[in-house]
Amino acid sequence: MLKKIIVLIVLIIIIALFYSNYSNKKKNNETKINDIEENSYNSNMLEHIEYASKDSSGNEYIVNASSGEIDFKNNDIIFLKNVKSIIKIKNSDKIIITSDYGKYNTYNYDTIFSKNVKVTYIENQITGEYLDFSLKRNSIIISRNVIYTNLENVLKADVIEVDIETKDTEIYMYEKNKKVNIKNKN
Repeated sequence: MLKKIIVLIVLIIIIALFYSNYSNKKKNNETKINDIEENSYNSNMLEHIEYASKDSSGNEYIVNASSGEIDFKNNDIIFLKNVKSIIKIKNSDKIIITSDYGKYNTYNYDTIFSKNVKVTYIENQITGEYLDFSLKRNSIIISRNVIYTNLENVLKADVIEVDIETKDTEIYMYEKNKKVNIKNKN
């Protein structure tokens, strides 16, 4: 009789251990499944992005990027990588802007370009580290290590502001005692 009780206790312990081990594995699997589902719903990454818009004057604005991430705090904002933007002004040549990074507002189309910014317009090229493009202001402001080159000149300044419609341009330095540097290529 004692042997039967011992065998029964050992059997109960083995079943309890087996059930405990099985229950832990099941919980771990459920946790992994929940983590995967949660991550897939929280993903905000986009690939091969293109936004295009036209204003009432017929000007067209196109923004392309290799990838982007939607801001959780403001769904109108997308952080972009490897950005290329084309601005087609009615009755004018197109402006091409490229940069490593960008911040695009899908609501008002304003875009901030940063790191290795390059603006190309006809035979003109402007490079810098930061560019703020705003339809509301109707302007492009490029700053930080700005270098403007055309067929004849090289210009270095802190800031270049361009009115998109009139093409009026303002070039200046932050410090009044410093001067814009202009050199002739010839």
